[in-house]
Amino acid sequence: MRDGGRDGGASAAAKPCIRLTARQAIAAVADTYTELTEPGRPEAPSAGPAASSAPDGPLGWSGYDDARARASARTGEDESVVTALATIGGAEAVVVSFEFRYLGGSLGERTGDRLEAAYTRARERGLPVVSLIATGGSRMQEGMRALSQLQRVAGQSALNRAAGLPQFAVLRDPTTGGGWATLGAGADVILALPGAQIGFAGSRVRPPDADPYAYSAEGQLASGHIDAIVPPDRLRATLQRWLHLLCAPKEPSSPAAAPAPPPYALGASGLPETGWGAVVRARAARRPRAEAYLRAYFNGLEEISGDRCGGVDPGIRCGFGRRDGRTIAFAAQCGTATRPAGFRTAARLVRLADRLGIPVLTLVDTPGAANDAAAERAGAGAAIADTFAALATARVPVTSLLIGEGGSGGALALAAPDRLWATPDSYFSVIAPELAAAILKRDEAQIHDTADQLRIRPQDLRELGIIRDIVGPAEEGAAES
Repeated sequence: MRDGGRDGGASAAAKPCIRLTARQAIAAVADTYTELTEPGRPEAPSAGPAASSAPDGPLGWSGYDDARARASARTGEDESVVTALATIGGAEAVVVSFEFRYLGGSLGERTGDRLEAAYTRARERGLPVVSLIATGGSRMQEGMRALSQLQRVAGQSALNRAAGLPQFAVLRDPTTGGGWATLGAGADVILALPGAQIGFAGSRVRPPDADPYAYSAEGQLASGHIDAIVPPDRLRATLQRWLHLLCAPKEPSSPAAAPAPPPYALGASGLPETGWGAVVRARAARRPRAEAYLRAYFNGLEEISGDRCGGVDPGIRCGFGRRDGRTIAFAAQCGTATRPAGFRTAARLVRLADRLGIPVLTLVDTPGAANDAAAERAGAGAAIADTFAALATARVPVTSLLIGEGGSGGALALAAPDRLWATPDSYFSVIAPELAAAILKRDEAQIHDTADQLRIRPQDLRELGIIRDIVGPAEEGAAES
């Protein structure tokens, strides 16, 4: 192996940017790294072309060997990817970095060899995979033999996923074709550098009238396909935080993660006298919302974004945070009607946390699921059903706190069965009192009576067995977990 040290052969002053070489990109995010050797070749991968390589590749593509030789002379590499065992902020990881100057960072058979070896090494050592991607897709000169490497990569990714190992992707420029559709879009956390070209279709094959914004990091973020755009000078620190959150040692005392404790109440402490009084307090503009609860509960967090299906809901926040020395996942409604993209993002969060063995906290606060025509077209029913299923099948404990409005199924979808608490300034109802009165053909004067009949106050919910208890402020002590 070849020790890259802090620089990996690049200048010590190198900073992470879109156009770095493969080794510079590794050095820009890693404290130290040691390059991995290619399977069956004890010498360094850059020692030259594989002896078993057929002349001009599997297709006999005229000039392919010459093109590879020129690429090698230009870059000092003999393939489009460099793999390494790296330390990032004190955490070990297997890093895959693409060299775009080598045939456009394209994936061929030997690229597949190296990627498979990298994923295998990660499983053997129980490490995450960090992919620093800059690729134009599959290598034409190797035809279907090259394209089939995407299945190979997807299979390796699935094995690591089943082993409970997180995968991170950093999208450089460009990230297109099969590299985006496997290592990129298939990662658990997807970060992108500003202005990077990202999309399944590269610039030369997309429709001539296509909107370039859709193929940009910014467009992909807006469409819910990546988690964040990270400026180059913040990339190393951001990766360090993510690795610290998702790769922290599990608690040795129990095979199952301990439940997240419910947060303390941050708002009013007295209980409402009437059902309508509970509604008024929950709808108060100054009532503490998800932002306040997350800030008080965690001493550091990172968020994911988007449903990976074309949507983002700003009314829900999902991610991972640190509390009392361990990682807890969270999905928090922010008091607005939750859209289908919000439910799908929450379901994605719960399933990721479940796979990594991380307990989950949900904060319930919504007047209900969005019910406009756009929400129906986006699959509101299916998205809610998927969220119910994610919570119902989670093997890790899920703790839920009702912090405001609990509007029907849109709120219940994020409420953990048998592990739901409530704050004094909240309510939970099968339907909003106004709507119930309208359905029953009651006038406005009867809305207050209807709210009482629905028994939606926190104390009613406790008596009905819907919640475990009502949480108080910090000075009153923690709720029973």
